[in-house]
Amino acid sequence: MATRKNSKKAKPFWERGYDTHGYWRDNKKIGWVALEGKGKNCSYRWQAGSRTGEAKNLADAKRAVEEQVLSLATQLSLFGEPGGD
Repeated sequence: MATRKNSKKAKPFWERGYDTHGYWRDNKKIGWVALEGKGKNCSYRWQAGSRTGEAKNLADAKRAVEEQVLSLATQLSLFGEPGGD
């Protein structure tokens, strides 16, 4: 019986760091979230691919990164490879 190769990409995961949270797929960082400011004036900066933004809380920032990674994976790149990878 022949064995099949799993052609599915690895599922991305969050990894907590000292001052940032990284979003990883295999050994490649595909996004991150970092705390900016202190006290009541703090916000979370995020980046996924070439897109960046800010959010008021960590959950919203992580959600924004996940949505951007998903949209980059499903959209055709303008000048690069299809699928954004």
